Amino acid sequence: MTWDPLDLKLRDDVINTTIKRQIKNILKSYTGWFDPFSELIQNALDALDARKAENNQFVPELWIRIDLKQNMLSVTDNGIGFSKDNFKSFLAPNVSFKTQKNRGNKGVGATYLAYGFNFLQVGTKTSDYELVGTLMDGRKWVEDEDDTELRPTVKLENEALHSVFHEIDHGTTFTLKFIGESIRPRKLDWLNAKTATQWSAILRIKTPLGGIYFGAEDPKIRCTLQVIDENGEETTKILKDCKYLFPHNIFENCRNLDEILSAERALIDLGRDPSRLPPKFFKLNGLYKYWNTDSFISASGEFSKRLDDDEKKLACQYNLKCYGFFCYTVQMWDNYNDSRLGIRQRARILSGGLQLATNTMPQGDLILIPLNRNIGYQHTTHVIIHLDRADPDLGRKGFQPDIEELAKAISTSVVNYFLQRGKHLKKATGAPQDFVAQKNIHDWIRQLETHEQQNPLEITREDAFLPLMEPSMTAIPLNEQDVISLFNQLLAGGVIRGVRLMATSQHNQYDSVFRFHIGNSVENYGFDKDKNPLGLESSRIRQEEYNTEPKILEYKYSFDALIEELGKGIKNERDIDLVVAWEFGQNWRERYDVIPLLHYDNLQYRNFHGGTHLIINSLTGDSVFQAIILSELIAYLDTPDSEQKYQADTYGHEAE
Repeated sequence: MTWDPLDLKLRDDVINTTIKRQIKNILKSYTGWFDPFSELIQNALDALDARKAENNQFVPELWIRIDLKQNMLSVTDNGIGFSKDNFKSFLAPNVSFKTQKNRGNKGVGATYLAYGFNFLQVGTKTSDYELVGTLMDGRKWVEDEDDTELRPTVKLENEALHSVFHEIDHGTTFTLKFIGESIRPRKLDWLNAKTATQWSAILRIKTPLGGIYFGAEDPKIRCTLQVIDENGEETTKILKDCKYLFPHNIFENCRNLDEILSAERALIDLGRDPSRLPPKFFKLNGLYKYWNTDSFISASGEFSKRLDDDEKKLACQYNLKCYGFFCYTVQMWDNYNDSRLGIRQRARILSGGLQLATNTMPQGDLILIPLNRNIGYQHTTHVIIHLDRADPDLGRKGFQPDIEELAKAISTSVVNYFLQRGKHLKKATGAPQDFVAQKNIHDWIRQLETHEQQNPLEITREDAFLPLMEPSMTAIPLNEQDVISLFNQLLAGGVIRGVRLMATSQHNQYDSVFRFHIGNSVENYGFDKDKNPLGLESSRIRQEEYNTEPKILEYKYSFDALIEELGKGIKNERDIDLVVAWEFGQNWRERYDVIPLLHYDNLQYRNFHGGTHLIINSLTGDSVFQAIILSELIAYLDTPDSEQKYQADTYGHEAE
């Protein structure tokens, strides 16, 4: 006896449960905010490609309507359309009429659109067939655990909601309304993007509308993007270049590294110094470069030595191509997202990270570039790795682990490659001028200066601050608050004599405002190995006491915590003047060099009483801020001579 296990003859209730389970599994693979945009645009692009394949003279067009007032998205194309039989079955799970040459062919995208939402209208038009229908409450039926909801059916309509559908002779239209619970996105206005110009940039970065062609000919699609805001105001933008919005096309003053390398070779051929390039190749906002498969697999390729044989086979199998962009500060991303694009703060439509792509489409969210060294620079680097026919798992869930690991390894190499060319970037590694943030800091300081003048703290009793020869803390710090307490005790006890606090804050961007104070007493401020080991070289002692302008101080238990905040762009190293921490932590070498001011040979670099370290940006060589590391300060006070070896071994004997 034989039987076909796929020839199922089941009861209706079993069939219903089985289909619902299939659909639920499909919906679980769609978790991104832009997934409905991507699926609708991807389907439209495939339809346009299919018609172009039949008629080379065909002019592909795409219409996108984003209605924030009605919370509705429509996408219409003049592509190949559906036949009558295909149209009635294409919404079923795992049914697809596409081929491997299409962007999507797994038969899950249409199912997601139909049953991931509670309103889908779809229409098709060909030379011999035209129909518009609406499917209601698809998501509601899928999530009904009691089986009280009837399985939804398509209701025929006389008109399409996207009116442009009736003006074309051939094509397809889809409209989603974002209504009901458990859907994503729930509100299209969440991004605070209200115009066609804003949405055109968003869609070119986050959806297949931004095609990634890497030198191949793009399909020359004309897209009309229409946006209706919450007040019913309409804006329209015509896109004739439906390509990915590469960062070097957004930011000014960026250079292709190939151009720099070519200029260097030209100087070498002339027998001249290749480092003497024209000024146009320096003080750049960003660097970028493209790499093809040979860069990863050929013996002469720039990255071939960093991949093993299996990785090279994968790179060759998927015709791997790569783009990298390296900017001088993470704040460039925020300035673009928040200021130029004007969308919801921290939405981060464009930022540093690894973007995987296949079949000319960006796929999924950005992946963190895994760095073991130079942590922070993965946030200044935007890497795109494109693989031909490397279909992700169901929906937009992700790629196979071996592909993702290969991409991560390459992205790490790209960061390190760019770091070798840091001399071409602007020297300042903090934010470009952010006048709003600078004004906020300035206003805060001005308020504190006024408060200082109007309400001075005066304690006139001469014996009030006589030292007790010991701190009041009885144990080493466990957290940032302990660090603040100990530091203030060291100030009050006269152990550190170079910092005068104006105020601290728990809600501003930075922790405290202070002034550096340099006294005129050699006895109190001058260096003496036995009596005042934290003092200044005699040439630093002024004839009269001096207070600097107000400066910014940051407290941390570990310096690592500040590095993390700088890497994320939460804080800006250009704003900070002094860091007080209990310990350095483990990650300072990945971003900074350190001059140990506790080493006798570096005394000339200490410019205030009590300073322990000078922090140098390892990429630019610039001094960025000073530090007081309390654990090392205490060890130095107890045994200054024996501390010399630790400082030399840890940070280097002296400054270069």
